[in-house]
Amino acid sequence: MIIDYAITLPWPDRKLSPNARLHWAVRAKKSREQRAASFVKTKEVMGGFKPIIKGKVDLKVEFYPPDKRRRDGDNVNASLKSAYDGIADALGVDDNLFRVNYEMKEQILNEVVVFISFEI
Repeated sequence: MIIDYAITLPWPDRKLSPNARLHWAVRAKKSREQRAASFVKTKEVMGGFKPIIKGKVDLKVEFYPPDKRRRDGDNVNASLKSAYDGIADALGVDDNLFRVNYEMKEQILNEVVVFISFEI
């Protein structure tokens, strides 16, 4: 049986970019916040369901930027590392099971939509 969820997260803070040059404590605080937010969003969408996952977890990520500037998709995706950890925590799996595909959209919404799909 295939289970699908979709969660909407805010656009990642620029302090989480792999290219950001800042103090480690500032980055750690932002990472904790992002991880907690994605954990809560995932748990809300799951509604208390605790799946026993067989195999890989597919994540299809759609980035809707805050403005029309061009962005490096790999860096934006890397900025979501803590969010992926929060999703993994909520699902009760290790994030090495994730297969992530992402797409930069042109529509300006200032958010990220993560579609989660797995087999139970």
